[in-house]
Amino acid sequence: MSTPAHRAALIDGKTIAAKMREEVAAEARALSDLGWSPRLVSISVGDAAASDIYVRNQKKNAESAGVEFEARTYPETTSLEQLIGILQGLNHDPRVNGIIIQRPLPAHIPVKVLQKAVHPLKDVEGMHPASIGNIVYNDLALGPCTAVAAVEILKTLPLSLEGLTVTVIGHSEIVGKPIAFLLMGLGATVTVCHHMTRSVAMHSRASDAVFVAVGRAGLVTGDMIKPGAAVIDIGINRVDGKTVGDVDFDSVADVAGWLTPVPGGVGPVTVATLMKNATLATRMQMEHYRDAYDKTDF
Repeated sequence: MSTPAHRAALIDGKTIAAKMREEVAAEARALSDLGWSPRLVSISVGDAAASDIYVRNQKKNAESAGVEFEARTYPETTSLEQLIGILQGLNHDPRVNGIIIQRPLPAHIPVKVLQKAVHPLKDVEGMHPASIGNIVYNDLALGPCTAVAAVEILKTLPLSLEGLTVTVIGHSEIVGKPIAFLLMGLGATVTVCHHMTRSVAMHSRASDAVFVAVGRAGLVTGDMIKPGAAVIDIGINRVDGKTVGDVDFDSVADVAGWLTPVPGGVGPVTVATLMKNATLATRMQMEHYRDAYDKTDF
């Protein structure tokens, strides 16, 4: 007897993102009424075409969520020292509430140095070492957007996270590791697999939920998944002109209970998380200024 194809329920990231944008828009209006209209500044260096699609997408999402968005592009010849000076200026400008560093950057600009130069209160991408470090202490202020988005998607499912068995495949500093710490903070039991793991399938097959963020198309197949499990595919790969994830979609869809499509799964929720971080950052800055400079009602 053959198994029915595509048994897994597809998780609609666009619907989740739309609901998040509505919440962000309400918070943005509330902040504007207090004189703090959320405003993001995007920094691109060099070939703007490489990040143009991301910038346009972020701008469109920001405007629909009531967040101001300014895109700045600097020539490829801009030095690291000049860029750090620009970031320091934005850090000290109370009219700017969030800073986004667009990638790729020219070879002479190390991305981590720029990320460290963004003030943690304006780190809407959640990439500053302080932002990532806070997750270890279960103190999520501004978390890395993709990791936070992936966990938010799991939270929409009818699964209790307390005691849930989860495997995270991929251990990058900005996706895999933060996902693991976020899930542990919610009470899940987490295994993290990487290129030195002896049998990824042994771990993933025993798990109620699997997150995969490696960047290798077709890495996770149906025989690696426990029947009825949730599979969150964070990978983005180009294969034969199409965008696909790290999951072999057809075989996994036959086994999983829930599955995120690529595109249309984690991606839209990541951008919505960026906008949510923009309003979170704005409120944190407002409270910081109030506490630092004004002891009366703000």
